[in-house]
Amino acid sequence: MGSGGGPVDVLINNAGTIAVGPLETATRADYANAMATHFWGPYYLIEAVLPAMRRRHRGRIVNISSIGGKVAVPHLVPYCASKFALVGYSHGLRAELAKDGIVVTTICPGLMRTGSPPNALFKGKHRLEYAWFAISDSLPLVTISAENAAEQILSACRRGDAEALLGWPAQIACRLYNLAPELFLEVQTLVNRFLLPGPGGIGTGARLGKDSASALAPSVLTTLTQRAARRNNELAPGEA
Repeated sequence: MGSGGGPVDVLINNAGTIAVGPLETATRADYANAMATHFWGPYYLIEAVLPAMRRRHRGRIVNISSIGGKVAVPHLVPYCASKFALVGYSHGLRAELAKDGIVVTTICPGLMRTGSPPNALFKGKHRLEYAWFAISDSLPLVTISAENAAEQILSACRRGDAEALLGWPAQIACRLYNLAPELFLEVQTLVNRFLLPGPGGIGTGARLGKDSASALAPSVLTTLTQRAARRNNELAPGEA
């Protein structure tokens, strides 16, 4: 927004929510909440700024989706469905708003060390779900920091990129899926069957990550996520 409450020159849509669990635990409300946050939230904000951007014949819109909006991830089906919706909407906007001088950039980050797992929702066998999710978010060389991601997002906005995949795992995953989608999905099927927790536990109920602790998480395996949580103010006062 310009100085003195002027027009919006750059809009960055970055709201997010996530519920982790097998398909059996996903409710209609989970899908509605994911769509409200990841699709309808950006939609209403974009609708609000578009008239002024069109009048000025300039503006930049950045929609932050996810690798989960390019490649579906088991145990994140409502999240991925809504992120796919945002990617499709964002790509369509870019094609149609170029004539109005408005540049739309779609961002799809891979695994990020934001420190958010303590505040994510976990269903089914929630302690096991939290463990694999928090450990994945802590993997060195595979995850990227929030600061690194922010720099890449701003650079993509300045350049006017159509799309940016953040992190080499996200880039490789997209390339492998485009090259051999059936093989890629078969591997995901095996991961879901043999590595991820099955249904059970609290079922369709949900617990925050901070209420899903186990011997695995938090632990030395989630050190990077714990550091990011402290740095990014993801913990309540008194939490370690």
